[in-house]
Amino acid sequence: MPRVTSYVDTPELARKAGRAIAVADAIAVDCEAAGYHRYSDRLCLVQLSTPQQTFVLDPLAVDLTPTLKALESPQRRVLMHGAAYDLRLLRRDLDIGVANLVDTQVAAGLLGEPAVGLQALLERHLGIRVSKKFQKADWARRPLSAEMVEYAAGDTRYLHRLADVLGERLREVSRTSWAEEECAWLVRNATSPDTPAPPVDPVTRFREARRLHPRAVTALRAVIGWRDTVARDLDRAPFRVASDAALLEVVLRSPNSLHRLAGVRGFPARLAHSRGESLLRALEEVDRLRAAELSPYPFPARTRTRPTPEEEATFERLKAARNRVAGELTLDRGRVMANNVLRAVAAANPQSLQELAAVDGVRDWQAKVLGQKLLAAMR
Repeated sequence: MPRVTSYVDTPELARKAGRAIAVADAIAVDCEAAGYHRYSDRLCLVQLSTPQQTFVLDPLAVDLTPTLKALESPQRRVLMHGAAYDLRLLRRDLDIGVANLVDTQVAAGLLGEPAVGLQALLERHLGIRVSKKFQKADWARRPLSAEMVEYAAGDTRYLHRLADVLGERLREVSRTSWAEEECAWLVRNATSPDTPAPPVDPVTRFREARRLHPRAVTALRAVIGWRDTVARDLDRAPFRVASDAALLEVVLRSPNSLHRLAGVRGFPARLAHSRGESLLRALEEVDRLRAAELSPYPFPARTRTRPTPEEEATFERLKAARNRVAGELTLDRGRVMANNVLRAVAAANPQSLQELAAVDGVRDWQAKVLGQKLLAAMR
């Protein structure tokens, strides 16, 4: 078990860590970001464990790209737990990809584990209980305490042992190839370019906004924009600047002075006095708008057609077939095949296993396990 933890925040220490990583056949990896506390979700820590040693690397202090190039070797297994987000962080912030991924959360899901979180798995299989003390810590703050560094190290310190236990169980039930395929898909998905999400009007996150007058909706949109500007300036998560409930209360109360703004329920008084002038100006500008200049709540146009009764019936037959197989395998139904993939299968109407395997989202192992039953349900 890698008991020694080294905090890496200088180029010399990074080179030392790189030499240790370069000779390891398997490296356990985890990342910490700052999105819960900061405006940006930038990468703040990278934890690496070889079988002998754990390194907690500080990307805010040193360039880690040369050190982490070892992760890109197809001959080196990279052990992660719930890798999807961390893979994208490594690619986005350090231009580091992973070639040979072993995701212990994927393995646990394919084994039908009752809980697939790292803490639950460590306790269940290794008898190790880990603290939750720093679960929501601000990892962008420096310096980090020794206790925080040790906490971060715990996310990779035991992954080698856990991966061995779960890997052996996968082999026993002949599901190793399933896990390998799922991990390969995670790697491909992390390296594919992000599809730009369509713009979302921020007022749609407020359920109460549907009932507001267009002027109040316009004011709410302005207040949300004000909070976003302040959050960016302070490098603070927007909800930590002011809550959604407080913003809505500002719009409903429409304060016209700093004193009244500071008295709005839930709105931070200190923020009112330090940044409130710009917020009051934004509200005044909305008050001066003509009715034609207001922007009401964006109710979506009904463009999506409902499935026909025949399509819905086909989907229900596919779902029933999937559910039966999931029961036989004692796996979560969504793990066997997600409902959105079943709908894609229904729309594609495949007539053979080859056509089924070609449907977007269908894995080869799913086609083998489910294929004949899905094709029968299509008829």
